[in-house]
Amino acid sequence: MEVNEAQAIFDAARDQVATIVVGKSMPITLTFTALLAGGHVLFEDIPGVGKTTLVQAMAKTLAVPFSRIQFTPDMLPSDVLGTSIFNRATNQFEFQKGPIFTSILLADEINRATPRTQAALLEAMGEGRVTTDGHTYQLAPDFFVMATENPTDYAGTYPLPEAQLDRFMLRLLLGYPDADAEKSLLLTPDRKTMIAQLTPRLDASLLAEAKKLVANVTVSDAIASYVLALVQATRHDNRVRLGISPRGGIALVTAAKAFATLNGRTYVDPSDIQTLLDPVFGHRLIAKDPTLSTATILADILQNTAVPIRG
Repeated sequence: MEVNEAQAIFDAARDQVATIVVGKSMPITLTFTALLAGGHVLFEDIPGVGKTTLVQAMAKTLAVPFSRIQFTPDMLPSDVLGTSIFNRATNQFEFQKGPIFTSILLADEINRATPRTQAALLEAMGEGRVTTDGHTYQLAPDFFVMATENPTDYAGTYPLPEAQLDRFMLRLLLGYPDADAEKSLLLTPDRKTMIAQLTPRLDASLLAEAKKLVANVTVSDAIASYVLALVQATRHDNRVRLGISPRGGIALVTAAKAFATLNGRTYVDPSDIQTLLDPVFGHRLIAKDPTLSTATILADILQNTAVPIRG
């Protein structure tokens, strides 16, 4: 597969999702970026702006297994991972796999579950495997979590711990649609019917081929230095309590390589880094003042960091 072929395939997939989630082209593009980069996405926003709809449209566009978990306060880790059940015929315990054994997992309202249940996802998201009852089970090579969460000041929510947040490559905010997009939503048919009529545009083999292109995207020394300068600036900013870790910097570079591929390039450009800075760093950065937006801090850092002339 050539990079222009991958671009055409993903453009068709993005256009299809955009027929369902109107006026949100950048969040859709960034969701495909995480998919191609082998990361996970957290959609954080108020209810009703299309988070779950976007995930469902993505799932219909990809010809890979899909599972949905509706997280609730009474959910147990075994409801996610699976459990061992005694088989009288064989006189042995047999492991019954849970919904996490899939390619695409929608973790809906993830922060309504207790921290104990949230922690059940840590190994799966970080290592691509599940360990239970002393046995380790590998997940699908294209395992991809798209989680939604409500603002933490909403009733019945638990804040995601830093270790859990760090497992998400991107955090995306959808926000309200603009007036034209919202009007078109009022005039469109039932979106559930529209989602059901979507056709797959990507399968596991095409996705695997596209990921090979991402691995070969060039990251110049100047780009690496640019990312390092941004990372170190978060650690030295006196408004920041917890700066970006090395894993965060690696996530930014990996996401930038996937974003470049989606845009038909074989190299990372400084604009890729700038576009992805807040989605990759925003949920990893912790400000000393909780009322201060991390987006404001990152915007200041971006403005005060020298940009390479060429990628």
